[in-house]
Order: sequence, then C-alpha cells, then structure tokens
Amino acid sequence: MRSTPEQISTRRHHFNKLLLLIPVAVVILCVAAFFIIQAISGGKITLTPGKLIFEKSVTSAEQSFINSVLDGYTLPNDITVSAREDYSYTPSWQMHMTKCLDSCNDPKADPDKSIDVIYNISVPVSEFYTSTFNIASSNLPNTTSTFTTPDGYTVKYTDLKDLTYENRLLSLDSHYYFDGYNSGALFRILNFTGDNVKEAAEKVSAQAPKYPDQNQVLSLTQTGVTALSRGMVTKLNQTGSPTYFSEKIATFLKASDLTHISNEVSFADGCPGGNNTTTLCSDWRLLGTIQDIGTDIVELTGNHNNDYGADANLATIAKYEEIGLKTFGGGKDETSAAVPLEINQKDNHITLLGYNQSTSTKANGQGASGSQPGANIYSEEKAKADIVAAKERGDFIIVDIQYFECYSYPDEGQEMPSCDAPITGQAEFFHQFIDWGADMVVGTQAHQPQTFELYNNKPIYYGLGNLFFDQIYWPGTTRSIILTHYFDNNKLLQTRLTPTVYDINLQVQPMDEETATWFMNRLNAAR
Repeated sequence: MRSTPEQISTRRHHFNKLLLLIPVAVVILCVAAFFIIQAISGGKITLTPGKLIFEKSVTSAEQSFINSVLDGYTLPNDITVSAREDYSYTPSWQMHMTKCLDSCNDPKADPDKSIDVIYNISVPVSEFYTSTFNIASSNLPNTTSTFTTPDGYTVKYTDLKDLTYENRLLSLDSHYYFDGYNSGALFRILNFTGDNVKEAAEKVSAQAPKYPDQNQVLSLTQTGVTALSRGMVTKLNQTGSPTYFSEKIATFLKASDLTHISNEVSFADGCPGGNNTTTLCSDWRLLGTIQDIGTDIVELTGNHNNDYGADANLATIAKYEEIGLKTFGGGKDETSAAVPLEINQKDNHITLLGYNQSTSTKANGQGASGSQPGANIYSEEKAKADIVAAKERGDFIIVDIQYFECYSYPDEGQEMPSCDAPITGQAEFFHQFIDWGADMVVGTQAHQPQTFELYNNKPIYYGLGNLFFDQIYWPGTTRSIILTHYFDNNKLLQTRLTPTVYDINLQVQPMDEETATWFMNRLNAAR
C-alpha cells in the first residue's frame, strides 16, 4: 500500500527532528567525557608532549645541539632523529620523487614526515702545490683519516667553512664539490622522522652551520691565449664550423658564472688562413667559437689586435659591445683602454686590471695612444693608482699581465722545460703587484704554461699557455691551464686548475687525470 502525502510529510518531520538531536547528543557525550576525565585525573587536564627519540647514530654533541635548539618548544608528537654520513646529498623533495616511483608507504619517502638537515660538510683538501686532482673515498673514509699522495702531500678533510685558497680542494670520487654542491664532499646529515616534523626540523636547520651554495658562490674562469688565426682559419674553411674547435671544452667553460678569454687577435674581413705569418687576424665566423664557450669577458692586453689596422680592432671592439661582452686591458682609445673592469655580482666585488709590459708600445702602434685603439700599456704610476682605487672600494684585485715571451722553441716535437719557470725578471715584476696590494697576479702572455706560487700568501700564476691557437709543432704550446676562481662574500674560496691540450686537429679538451698529474708535477718542479 502506498503512503499518503500526509504520512510521508509526517515521517519527514520526525526524521528532521532526529537529525537535530544528533549534534545535541554529541555535545552531551563530550561534556560527559570531560567530567569523567577530570574526575580520574583529580580535576586536571594534561596533554602529553611528543618526545625526541635519538637513534645510536646521533652523537652526544649532536644530541646536545638539537636539545638546546628545541628547548622550550613543545613537540606535537614523537620525532625520531637519526644521523648518517654520505658522499652525496639528495634533498628531501628529490628523494620523495624518486621513492614514489616505487612506493610512498615508506615515511622517509614523504617530505612531510621525513626531513634532512645538513649538519656538516667536509671536503678533501691538500697543500697548494699538490699535483693530485682526485681522491677516492675509500682512501679517505672518515673525517679523521688522512692520505699521502704520490707526490708526498697530505690529503685530509676540512670543514667547508674553513676552506681557503692556500689549500687545494680535490675531487672526491671524480666529483668536484663546486661543480654541483651535492657531491664531492662527506656530508653529515640529520634526519627527522615522524608526523608534523617540519617545524622542529626548520628550527634545527636555522641554527645549523651555514654553508655557501650555488646561489651565493661566484665562479669566474680565466683562460690563457686565444688567437683564432692562421691554421685555425684554414681548418675553419675545411670544417665550416666555428664550434668545431670548442666542442670538447665548451660545456666545462659555460658552466661558470663568468668566463674570461685573452683574445690577442682582431676579426677582419677577408682574413686568410696559412701558417707563415706573424701578422694575425681572425675570420668573423670564428666569433662563434668565442660565443660557444660562453665568453663574458675579453681581455685586450695582447700584442696583435692592431695587426690588421686600427679599423679592424675598432670593429671587433664594437662587436663585443654589441653582443654584450665586457672588455678590459685594451680599448678603442687610450682612455677606455685604461679603465679597469669592475665585477659586482652575488655580493662579490672584484676588479680586473690588465696591462701590457711586452713588445707592444705606442710607438709601434700596438699600444693604445690618444684616440687610437690598442693595449693598455703598463706604467708603475698607473698600476699603483689603480690598485689603490680598487682597495679603497674594498674589491678583490686580480692583475693580468701581458709579459715578455719565453722564446725557447727547439726542433719540432721537442719539449721546452726551460719555459716552465718564470723568465728573467718576471718573478720580481709580478711580485711587485702583490707588494702594492693586489690579491692575485696572472700572466696571460705565455704560449706555453708556466709555474705558479704563493708569494706573501697571495697566488701568482706566471703563464696560462694557449687555449686556442695553431701552434701544434711543440708539445708545450698545445697546453694551457684554465683557472676557475670561486668567491663568496668577496672572499676567494678556491682556484681550480684544469689543464687542457689540443692536437693536430686543433680541438681543445681537458687533459686526462694521469697526464694532468704528470704536467702539474713538471710545473711544480720549475718553481
């Protein structure tokens, strides 16, 4: 029998009244529960805070640190703290993404329930003059261990906060720390696991030691002679590709925030190839080589930028300006050639000074004079004034010098070890810039690399050699050293040395580790 409309309406009315009674019943039950709990607890309501549970991996010093940071903070629930050491570090959010490919049931795969805090970063270092580039973690398993390199130097871990350029930072298992910041070191990591761990972990992280990261550290790469001329023009005509010369080194050079070259040759229309000339020019297509390596700064202290006339030099400088490259050490007239390059980036303030103390002069037309372009010719008065002005700004000062060449070219294919050392008068000349207040001196004239030293605790690199050129006849002139400087808050943290080489094909590439070690040993012997 079907219900009448009146019956249906009555039932709905009773049902609605029942719905209204449910909240009232819930309130009554809550009040009853309150009084029952109050009676049991003697009239007091207490909330039990969470506890810190330390696993055995956490040292007593780390426990004391965490307890002091969280003193007065009420944990919302129990939190388990563990510690581990690893040779690489994966941020929690990356770990979450990786683990969730398989399963998200593991609490350590959930960034809301498991958070890592870096407590310490230790990096492998050796003495300034070591010829070692890389160390295996198996030879340096913990922060108290040491290792003696084949050249007799000691390798040990140091806290990253204590890293200075007077020591050499080494790669660890072929990972260089400043390449990626998540490897190349021994990381001490505290892990916080539990519900609602974020606030506690953030409090500890805020008080943990602070280490420079990729957003803070400025990397500046300096290279030796670039002379995209003669045989390189011939090879360009064969390959048709300006990036042919740079394809094996471009990725490395482009990785820096700033990349410097010392380009000694101007671009000119109709530039010929060939090897039998000392009057140098570069084909305009080879501008692509410079751009391919991510060049930001062009040094113009070289001896050949006016070889094809002032107009070619002026056109080259204009092109640099057009594509946003900074220049120093030379210019379109005597005044602009003398202007230092000031770098203000990532809270670092660096001045690059460039001088020619070589065969270029105003008289022979290679030095800037009046309204004529050319290199910035050295004078003691000018150099002292530039250094004083940069010191007053509080800048880190790098002086680049185009010095006299070491002409010791024997028969084709022979080494030239006599050119590894500073030539007559070079050490004394370079030392004076440090005495006047410079922080580093770099020789950009050398067609083969020269030795280096700490003088009055300041680094001097006497010659960087050929980055790009066609001098394939002597092994020494096919090599170079690339310097990569790392700065944080105007402090030089480290200079990385990367030896390069090119062969008959004129393609530049980093040396393999064994060859690079042999090469560094040889340069060290020339001090």
